[in-house]
Amino acid sequence: MPRLLIASQNPDKIGEIRDLLDGQEVQLLSLKDFPDLSATVEDQDTLAGNAGKKALEAARNTGLLCLADDTGLFIDALEGEPGVFAARYAGEHCSYKDNRDKVLRLLQNAKDRKAEFRTCVILAAPDGIIAVKEGCMPGYIATAERGVNGFGYDSIFIPAGSDRTYAELSDSEKNAISHRALALRAILPVLKDIISSQ
Repeated sequence: MPRLLIASQNPDKIGEIRDLLDGQEVQLLSLKDFPDLSATVEDQDTLAGNAGKKALEAARNTGLLCLADDTGLFIDALEGEPGVFAARYAGEHCSYKDNRDKVLRLLQNAKDRKAEFRTCVILAAPDGIIAVKEGCMPGYIATAERGVNGFGYDSIFIPAGSDRTYAELSDSEKNAISHRALALRAILPVLKDIISSQ
């Protein structure tokens, strides 16, 4: 069976991607299966830059087909922040809650709460990048945390067309509409072609 490496050590993200790729004839691995590999330094200023760097480094270090993503939360009233720095918005080694608390504090008196989640997914082999796809979900920031599912900013982000936060949705409901799901669905035909040709 072909092997695909998910270039992440984040258990929440790995679990979500595993669910989204369920049913594909492929053995999924993650960076947790390669404890000797050091994590990629995410120092690029775009989602595509970070995702591409992660995908290429992991593919070249393991010799495997590799899938990497980078996700950002772009909030209009904060001039696009936290953007590409969403995972560490409240500082290095901050928690998910630290990041949410900072956003809610900064938006405390904001009338404009529009925001957008964007994911860039990149598929790479050791000899280079194969495909780049993006997914986007507009929405807005809630005034307080709601829901217990998901991770990251899920309990404060309400996707367009819904009155519930991501964290108030079931996993299957979120995976039907999320920014990451849209990006993965876009790259899936490329991945299927590669798997079927092996």
